[in-house]
Amino acid sequence: MSDAGYLGNASLKKLGVEISYTEEQIAEIVKCSNDPVYFIKTYVKIVNVDHGLVDFDMWPFQEEMVQQFHGNRFSICKMPRQVGKTTTTVGYMLWSVLFNIDYKIAILANKGSLAREILGRLQYAYEYVPIWLQQGIKVWNKGNIELENGSMVFAYATSASGVRGGSYNLIFLDEFAFVPHNMAQEFFQSTYPVISSGKTTKVIIVSTPNGLNMFYYYWKGAINKQNGYVPVEVHWSQVPLYPGGPLRTDKWKQEMISKTSEKQFQSEFECDFVGSSNTLISSQKLHTLVFSKPLLRTKEGLTIHEEPIRENEDAKTHDHIYFITVDTARGQGKDYSAFVVVDVTQFPYRIVATYRNNTISPLLYPSMIKTVAKKYNNAYVMVEINDIGSQVADILHTDLEYEHIIKTSFLGRKGQVITEGFGGAKQNHLGLKASVVTKKVGCAVLKNLVEEDKLIIEDFDIINELTTFVARKNSYEADDGHNDDLVSCLTMFAWCTRQDFFKNLTDMDVRLAMYSREIEKIEDDLLPFGYYDDGSEDISIQEEEDNWTGDGVDRWLIQDKKDIKISLNLHIKDMDNYSGLF
Repeated sequence: MSDAGYLGNASLKKLGVEISYTEEQIAEIVKCSNDPVYFIKTYVKIVNVDHGLVDFDMWPFQEEMVQQFHGNRFSICKMPRQVGKTTTTVGYMLWSVLFNIDYKIAILANKGSLAREILGRLQYAYEYVPIWLQQGIKVWNKGNIELENGSMVFAYATSASGVRGGSYNLIFLDEFAFVPHNMAQEFFQSTYPVISSGKTTKVIIVSTPNGLNMFYYYWKGAINKQNGYVPVEVHWSQVPLYPGGPLRTDKWKQEMISKTSEKQFQSEFECDFVGSSNTLISSQKLHTLVFSKPLLRTKEGLTIHEEPIRENEDAKTHDHIYFITVDTARGQGKDYSAFVVVDVTQFPYRIVATYRNNTISPLLYPSMIKTVAKKYNNAYVMVEINDIGSQVADILHTDLEYEHIIKTSFLGRKGQVITEGFGGAKQNHLGLKASVVTKKVGCAVLKNLVEEDKLIIEDFDIINELTTFVARKNSYEADDGHNDDLVSCLTMFAWCTRQDFFKNLTDMDVRLAMYSREIEKIEDDLLPFGYYDDGSEDISIQEEEDNWTGDGVDRWLIQDKKDIKISLNLHIKDMDNYSGLF
């Protein structure tokens, strides 16, 4: 069959080549088409480090994986490193394109190069399948292949645009836990229509855990039978030390820990969803936080966990008190504009809604804040006014005439305090000027609120941010590649709970006193080594010379006050659409 080769490769079947099958070959084709495990064990070859090219002698858990893929639409696999999880999936994908007509597969990884590497492994295995089992080759590239039976395989990076507009029979997400959280969220939002477009589309998610992220979200949903995914779990002790050898033992475990670390072994082999060891909130507490499915989640970034509670005479309930803290970004697709709505009517406080969007303009953001604040019983709003935030506070107060926006003042050695805004205090300003001191206090109080169950958090995005909110440069901030916009709102809220204004608003002075000594101790622990607090507030604001001026107006966004009002009027009309969300 030298003339059967594709582009000179005798191992690949040329398009249109006819083969005279023997009875034995026909029987094998039928057997393989009915049993993917048999096909993989018999005809798929892999490269062994010690022995080179060998038959894929599947371990029992690998056979179970294939059977799970074959029998279910949605599968999610939590597996250690070095167990052949990708190789097993490649074998199943190879079977799928050979024995199905017009079967389309999308291979997705956190990087396009990794997705193409997986496709390369499929192509390598294809070359060692007997010619009489192969389909003729139409396209054979690094990024995609197409076979004579109409089946195709594509390799993409996992992104919102990766498979948009396509129709696929199988989507394979490799090492999904290592896809950045925001990208993973956007991916599922964009691909769900693709997945739901067919009644038989399969999704296979395979990964080693990497913190509490979207992989964790879907894994927990699968365990709790909330999302239709069937969970597949493999423990390191189920894996042989070498092909045909005994299973891994505790001795092997200790050897691996000595070469790496206890934490790394817990994550990569015990498959523990551990976060960073230096998080503000203890890892023990982070493991106990449980997210819930929200009542509503919009594409714009609004998440509703609880609707506002208003006066009900029959039930003898009264309007609940809500507190909103606001962080502002520039809407350029990087950092997020975010706010958190907290029910402060009684202990424990509860997070009832969040907002998170990295494209909304600072001109339009105040309208969103007002809309949600009005719905939540005219909630009290605290805006961080560093940088662009002062513009948001000004629009919210002056142009939108929202009354319940909180003011602060500097009162000498007392530092920055919340004020009613009437007489007496000097330097009254809308919102909070975040500083080293306010962040220090906010982090200390937040740590106590969360770890002592005084603040109920059921929002997945917040929990995810808390797992990557780590100690860095004598403070706390998001770990590399992560965001902390919602957590910043929470630290601001935590700072507010120490204020007399908040005590009077909620009548929580007794409860606050219950843990005041503990807070003081935590604050001392969080003070940077060598830091001296003279009691005065650091009121400096880091300004961007190119875009920001000291008069509170962002010149690249606003040319005239008329522009504000025109933009707001247009947006307010659009905001009517939100009226039905509550």
